[in-house]
Amino acid sequence: MPVEPPTHRVERALRKAGAEVVAGVDEVGRGAWAGPVTVCAAVTGLRRAPEGLTDSKLLTLRRRTALAPVLADWVDAHALGHASPLECDQLGMTAALRLAATRALEALPVRPDMVILDGKHDYLGGPWRVRTVIKGDQSCVSVAAASVLAKVQRDGYMAELGAGFPGFAFADNAGYPSPVHRAALAEHGPTPHHRLSWSYLDDLPTWRHLRTSRLDDGSEQLSLGF
Repeated sequence: MPVEPPTHRVERALRKAGAEVVAGVDEVGRGAWAGPVTVCAAVTGLRRAPEGLTDSKLLTLRRRTALAPVLADWVDAHALGHASPLECDQLGMTAALRLAATRALEALPVRPDMVILDGKHDYLGGPWRVRTVIKGDQSCVSVAAASVLAKVQRDGYMAELGAGFPGFAFADNAGYPSPVHRAALAEHGPTPHHRLSWSYLDDLPTWRHLRTSRLDDGSEQLSLGF
């Protein structure tokens, strides 16, 4: 079934309620075993969106890559924030997401009056005013734009990291579990870019001693795809 293109419905409603600057926010890398969690904040205005814009996960690699520079020129403003693997381990994922999102929002040239977060959980909180939207990356133009910009940037970064660790195929899996990634972990152990509090290490007898404790605040349970 074709996916309906995103609209400005939520952005219009928020602006009508008094929010002059609305930023859509989306993340990528939450469930990866390696690399940062990356958040993009995008301010889009109410102009017609570029053709084909939707949730980055619904786009092919070729389409995402072609769309990202178009979006970067089209949005009013955007910024990216990251939380490193070490920060993910030390803070827990909720706090790491909050840190990455705050870095992105504070890097915008204008401070948003309202933030649209993809999903049903507000991991950001005050002082930001937040509106959560389930599947916002499919339904809200600003969140869809943030989704594409975040994924293309992080995928490119992981491909650069992969040049130093060719056996892990980061250019193909972006740090998420894949057969090649799993096999490389079993043989070589984690790289400096891996998250060491993730439970994949429990299944690697040679390397499980490297696992660290995650300082999870208990406010969410993560689905990590394994």
